[in-house]
Amino acid sequence: MSSYIRKETPGNTEWFVHDRFGMFIHFGLYSMPARHEWIKTFEEIDDEKYDKYFKFFNPDLFDAKEWAKKAREAGMKYAVLTTKHHEGFCLFDSQYTDYKITNTPFGRDLVKEYVEAFRAEGIKIGFYYSLIDWHHPEFPIDGIHPFRNKDYAEAMDKGRDVRKYAEYMRNQVEELLTNYGKIDILWFDFSYANKEPESVLPGAKPAKPWMQHNGWKGKDEWESEKLISLIRKINPEIIINNRLGIPQDTVTPEQSQPDSWRRDEVTGEYLTWEVCHTFSGSWGYNRDEMTWKSPEMLIESLVKTVAYGGNLIMNVGPTSRGTFDSRANKALDVYADWMKYNSRSIYGCTMAEPEFIAPPATVLTQKEDGSRLYVHLFSYPFKALTLKNAADKIQYAQILNDGSEILYKINEDNSVTFNLPIISPQKIVPVIEIFLK
Repeated sequence: MSSYIRKETPGNTEWFVHDRFGMFIHFGLYSMPARHEWIKTFEEIDDEKYDKYFKFFNPDLFDAKEWAKKAREAGMKYAVLTTKHHEGFCLFDSQYTDYKITNTPFGRDLVKEYVEAFRAEGIKIGFYYSLIDWHHPEFPIDGIHPFRNKDYAEAMDKGRDVRKYAEYMRNQVEELLTNYGKIDILWFDFSYANKEPESVLPGAKPAKPWMQHNGWKGKDEWESEKLISLIRKINPEIIINNRLGIPQDTVTPEQSQPDSWRRDEVTGEYLTWEVCHTFSGSWGYNRDEMTWKSPEMLIESLVKTVAYGGNLIMNVGPTSRGTFDSRANKALDVYADWMKYNSRSIYGCTMAEPEFIAPPATVLTQKEDGSRLYVHLFSYPFKALTLKNAADKIQYAQILNDGSEILYKINEDNSVTFNLPIISPQKIVPVIEIFLK
């Protein structure tokens, strides 16, 4: 058994830390301008101008079954869809707003179709829900709001009541948790209490004197305790992330590659954590954004995350017609090709026991029950690879992608030297599977 004992969580995270790999899906009106999911505030667009996207939104090629099939083939075991992003537009048929997908030319509840299709593929269901809402009339204007620099902003903000907005959120979350069957994850985004606007939105100016709550919003504004209480009452086992400003089940670093296991700052206990990444530089579909990750980077991110006891959720931003574009499909195919043969080194795995020291240019993972060790080769060595402190534990070794035996030599210093094929048996990150005593 692994010696890394995770801190207990309110929800059920056992399946989560076993499955390790999920799909994030950012989809909304922002897929139409195709310049960034934060376009409304980046370009300070008013409601009247932004409404053209609502008027013409029609993802006519959307096929939830195709999305789910691509996720399953890529080895993703859970998915999280943006039911509402910062723009305030809802992909579900909410009774609390008219700003929803069923009032667009598309006319269907996309969330319902997503749930049914992904559940049919055996994929756990997650909902992203933005705490920010740049469309709601009770959401106070702050330093990252699209209207922050408008002449009418101060007058428009007068009378806005964040408590009414918090009630609106609770009502919508209750809809999401009761209208679509049992939901496995709620992924909130995000709190910015005690932060200056420029630390959240590059180039933003300091909060203005008239802004409520000093231009900040956090757990008090969201009434997070009430929201969490409601969620746990409906579904005690659901996984809730940490972005409500109150620690819950998961810690969620973003667009970074952690190099250690996240731990509780007070107790030192190991936390359940998940890093979220994009294939490129945007979460929503961005037609002209070209900084797409290489196949090697995609696999490296997954392996290194699991090697430090974490989960990876990788994002896809569908086009406004509801499809994954060719670049996204190629990236998903990278995972499909690799995970088909190497998923044993990911599912049910965690950080290797400390006595095992990774050789240069390799990363180790190990089964939670301690039965197998996996050596991921990021730079293929010439003929031989030596692993320390393994001679008294090894039973058998093989290349994982084809199950072919690897002969090895036991050394006097308790290390093991593997006799590898001269030519790498796999193009991207071959894996050695070691059966342990």
